Amino acid sequence: MALNDDLQIFVRDALGRGTPRPVLADVLGRAGWQKAQIDATLGSFADVEFPVPVPRPRPLLSARDAFVYLVLFSTLYSAVTHTGTIAFLLIDRLFPDPAAPALGWRAEYFATAMRWALAAVIVSLPVFLFTGTRVAREVEADPTKRQSSVRRWLTYITLFFGATVLICDVMALIYYALGGELTIRFIAKVVTVGGLAGCVVGYCQDLRGDEAPRA
Repeated sequence: MALNDDLQIFVRDALGRGTPRPVLADVLGRAGWQKAQIDATLGSFADVEFPVPVPRPRPLLSARDAFVYLVLFSTLYSAVTHTGTIAFLLIDRLFPDPAAPALGWRAEYFATAMRWALAAVIVSLPVFLFTGTRVAREVEADPTKRQSSVRRWLTYITLFFGATVLICDVMALIYYALGGELTIRFIAKVVTVGGLAGCVVGYCQDLRGDEAPRA
């Protein structure tokens, strides 16, 4: 959360005069400031004994952080989409559409698409897991990295798309259910999409972490 300059100056001056943090938070709350703004501003100053308020270090946007998080999220997208492709191909194979003509090219398409999807998952999933583990360790060692702007923007963008897919998935399920057109083939695909989108949303909720730096 971006800090308000006026609020930060006020908090700095109040802390410098020895105002206790709980009292300051209560006063700001009664003045109409949101709790998230109050917590973020108070959290920007270290809770240490010193004559003047000591600011916490702020994370710097570096090319390395941008590279790491772009790799993390791009491999996440690749692993999820190609896992969905594998699931859809298996569903089409197990529950073929009786209205579709049985053409010979379908077997070749299935084999080609399956090979490509498997190759993408085999490459992207280990890279995603390795990068995610490294990121988690770095954040654990330096909690200020939670405030990385690249991390937060990519996390919320991914949350948006994941939530959108979940909403559309439920809408499609209800639409076909009301029309009495539900089939095992369709239900299996809806469950696959919903499960993958739910996993992405859950991962991003965990990755989002606290809005304010931890002490």
